[in-house]
Amino acid sequence: MTNSFLHDWFISLNLECFKNKSILIIGSGYIANEYCKVFKFLDYEDVTIIGNSEESTKKLADEFKFKYFTGGFENQLDKIEQKDLVIICTPIHLLLQATKQALLSGQTNILIEKPGSLYPDDLLKINEMISNQTVRIAFNRLFYPSLFKLKKLLSNETITSCHFRFIEWIDTINFQKYQKDAYVRWGISNSLHVIGMTFDIIDVPLKISCFQGGSLDWHPSGSIFTGNGVSKKNIPFSYHSDWESSGRWSIEIFTKKNIYRLMPLEELHAYNNQSHTWEKIEIKSYFSKLKPGLGEQIIMMLSDDHSIKNHLMSLSETANLIKIAEKIFAYK
Repeated sequence: MTNSFLHDWFISLNLECFKNKSILIIGSGYIANEYCKVFKFLDYEDVTIIGNSEESTKKLADEFKFKYFTGGFENQLDKIEQKDLVIICTPIHLLLQATKQALLSGQTNILIEKPGSLYPDDLLKINEMISNQTVRIAFNRLFYPSLFKLKKLLSNETITSCHFRFIEWIDTINFQKYQKDAYVRWGISNSLHVIGMTFDIIDVPLKISCFQGGSLDWHPSGSIFTGNGVSKKNIPFSYHSDWESSGRWSIEIFTKKNIYRLMPLEELHAYNNQSHTWEKIEIKSYFSKLKPGLGEQIIMMLSDDHSIKNHLMSLSETANLIKIAEKIFAYK
């Protein structure tokens, strides 16, 4: 889990220290394109993309002038030499298969796109394979500059309570993109972002009571999710989500002096009891023109200081977070 230390670490960072690294990206879709933007911004040249489709993979590689192979990771991974970083951003149902093959082919520093798997036991099985290798899950929202700044501010305050919301805009969901179980467990496929971000701030639940209501044809466990509990840091929390209504993701942290709000999650606002107004807090980022959190994750994974990588989500931590989500969404 991250802490306020990362705010200062990034502010003092010299990106020149991370030059001349070799990168392998497995996948050629939207998120692979976003990672490519980061490497182009960093002036990396030794980037290789593995994709299934000749057309989409070549188009992506040509746009950024990177190398590429087609035919899928199943046929290409064993031919690739060891890289400084492997990023796996395939469709959800292929994430762990690609990870397993990357481990067996000798790759030692692997970043897997969230959620890694829809099932915690699958992550724990892969975790048993790891030997002198680093594997982390890419929860980019845990590395938003807004979250770094919030934690920096909270280091001087006492959190008294927390409330968060994880609305889903179901009319915008592309039901042709994933396999059926990704939609049946959509709370893990998508809502896990804000749930993980919240518990990264206040710690995971010590006690939690979960309630579900409503139903959707494609999400039988419900459409309305409410609950409350106490975190391991003894912080009371509550949550609300109504997928058939409107709104957006948000996290509110209450202290004795202020209310801090992440809404949208990329922005931080504070409400002071004396001024009685919401004020937007200035946030600095090296990667302000890129998808938030991606650049920060990459730099952390490429750091020679292994302890920095421990701030990213491990397979076991992600498995535990998914188990919490299973309670929230009543997944069997």
